[in-house]
Amino acid sequence: MAAALKPETQVKKAKTDAKILEKRAADKAARKVTSAEKRKTIFDRAAAYQKEYTEAERSVIQAKRDAKASGSYYVDAQEKLVFIVRIKGIMKIPPKPRKVLQLLRLTQINAGVFVRLTKATSELIKLAEPYIAYGYPSLSTIRQLLYKRGYGKINKQRIALTDNAIVEANLGKYGILSIEDLIHEIYTVGPNFKQVNNFLWPFKLSNPNGGFRARKFQHFIQGGDFGNREEFINALVKQMN
Repeated sequence: MAAALKPETQVKKAKTDAKILEKRAADKAARKVTSAEKRKTIFDRAAAYQKEYTEAERSVIQAKRDAKASGSYYVDAQEKLVFIVRIKGIMKIPPKPRKVLQLLRLTQINAGVFVRLTKATSELIKLAEPYIAYGYPSLSTIRQLLYKRGYGKINKQRIALTDNAIVEANLGKYGILSIEDLIHEIYTVGPNFKQVNNFLWPFKLSNPNGGFRARKFQHFIQGGDFGNREEFINALVKQMN
């Protein structure tokens, strides 16, 4: 007995379903290949960054040795980046420094931000100096901040940087695919520093272990807390992270 013919609508539906399943399988395979390639790119970049950091550190050490051997002095390159922490609240702040703190996005006590050092930003920092502690962050400090306290500004919301996909979705158009790319862009003050820094939500730090020196109204070099700590900012951030 001949098999019963299926209605044309069922035949068409079966063909459509088969095409959908075939497309899904092809898309899945393509995503798998793309994902593997992306992971390799991220890994290769991280390795290249580490090599770059190591070589830069070695070149500075060698330059210092050469200077010492020739009886001269090695002068460090001019700093391009500072990390600023607000250490005082809102009480008795004059309008101009208050406005500067807002421009720097330091709207809360213990908030921290990266700032590119230029003539203009240096002037702003001077105006806000009695209310902030700042200095030159090390690679280690930048990495700790981003991995432990890193949040992005996504649709005006504060979203934790839990994986590289969040970074790529928001900064991929600038060639930034991972948190290591973020770290490199900040540390080197790269061409996309502004976009990266605007994407980062100001860091919310804790009160330092053991508290401040109880002399917030004196400059750091006078035994107080505010002002430029240079490389000593790293110790403060470690206490507050």
